[in-house]
Amino acid sequence: MSFFKKLKDRVTNQTDSVTTKFKDGLQKTRDSFSEKMNTLAAKYRTVDEDFFEELEELLISADVGVNTVMELVDELRETAKLENVKNSADILPVISEKLTEKLDFTGEDSELSMNQEGMTVILFVGVNGVGKTTTIGKLAHHFKEQDKKVVLAAGDTFRAGAIEQLGVWGDRVGVDVIKQAEGSDPAAVMYDAIHAAKSRGADVLLCDTAGRLQNKVNLMKELEKVKRVIQREVPSAPHEVLLVLDATTGQNAMAQAKQFKEATDVSGIVLTKLDGTAKGGIVLAIRNELDIPVKFVGLGEKVDDLQPFDAEQFTYGLFQTLVEEK
Repeated sequence: MSFFKKLKDRVTNQTDSVTTKFKDGLQKTRDSFSEKMNTLAAKYRTVDEDFFEELEELLISADVGVNTVMELVDELRETAKLENVKNSADILPVISEKLTEKLDFTGEDSELSMNQEGMTVILFVGVNGVGKTTTIGKLAHHFKEQDKKVVLAAGDTFRAGAIEQLGVWGDRVGVDVIKQAEGSDPAAVMYDAIHAAKSRGADVLLCDTAGRLQNKVNLMKELEKVKRVIQREVPSAPHEVLLVLDATTGQNAMAQAKQFKEATDVSGIVLTKLDGTAKGGIVLAIRNELDIPVKFVGLGEKVDDLQPFDAEQFTYGLFQTLVEEK
């Protein structure tokens, strides 16, 4: 059975609504990627060095990342040689299979780490404008759908309107938001939020933080202070430190990820606005070049369009046109 057939069978056995979200959310990337892949296969009927060189350019232009592309194409060369793949159309399923392998971390690192003995505390970091507050609101909805009691902590006390924006999401989703006045000490907000969440029997506390990256030293000190307060009150916390990145910013998102990885113990990525870019290959670059799992992806504007990352759904969304053709 071909990889495309197996992929289609596995994906269609899952929830139809999830498959639809990945298909719709990756439409811009798929339209661009599939068109270029088909053009490449038509241009080079046989798999030769010119084919691989142009494939490298295609993948780099999709923001897959230079190091990942070089590694992937070397593997494809070896596979083509070992399996005697001559026809360019026959290499397309192999490409999708290799991409899935590089994304498919189905172990615990691809799922949220939840506290099994009490309240789970998740800390969100990321620069202003990436959709951090919106992500927190959508994740609160995600947990509420699982019948969990959720509380939000408005720890971004410096950006004008951040507290109010989180409050709007709290009202929309139906969860409590613990906040202080603009300009307050974020660590003090976290202290209040933890005690309030405990007293209300919360299962999950989602913590917003400031998104300034102009001075990494100050950012690191501020986040370390926040983490110390959290750890003093909940010794095993934070159970996740999620970095929110805007997929439409491409390599800028990679640069942000590298800086935050240096400054904080980032445990996972939330990649927003994936539906707004034709360069969804950034998912591969982040996963492989930074060794940080992508845990959620934003596939649209609706409250339920933040989806747990699934390698097979992503690959199917990327290659759907080719899969259906085969």
